[in-house]
Amino acid sequence: MVIDLEKFSKESSSDYPANKKLKDKIKAIRPKNLDEKFHQEHEEVFASLDCLDCGNCCKTTSPILLQTDIDRLAKIFRMKSSEFVNTYLYQDEEGDFVFKSAPCPFLGSDNACLVYESRPKACREYPHTNRKNMFGILDLTLKNTLVCPAVHKIFYEIGKEYKK
Repeated sequence: MVIDLEKFSKESSSDYPANKKLKDKIKAIRPKNLDEKFHQEHEEVFASLDCLDCGNCCKTTSPILLQTDIDRLAKIFRMKSSEFVNTYLYQDEEGDFVFKSAPCPFLGSDNACLVYESRPKACREYPHTNRKNMFGILDLTLKNTLVCPAVHKIFYEIGKEYKK
């Protein structure tokens, strides 16, 4: 089932103010079982959602590439790391290496990653909703509600408990 990204964009933008309030409420409450809640919702949402039906993260954002990511990808393309950087990357305002353009240069027309087995660490961990210390990345998770339909759904489900 292909996800209607235009509809998602409108819905997630519309929900953003409420999601921001929810994030602030969670930060104020500091629930002890937040990781468990996120992990449970992560498993449930991804049991019914296939990232290949969307690919919005790869279409609209760039991961931060670590030197180990750069070296690994350069090796695949039989390039020097510096050549890989010059071809595909630039340093952003924070000094991090990110892709020069979106969508990701390694995103296939079927939303499959052409370098999946060697993808950057940030791509492997995305959307970060099954990590430890979710409290520490709530701001990032809020931003990801605008990018990833799964994160948007996870946030919605978690929010049900706090709307009382």
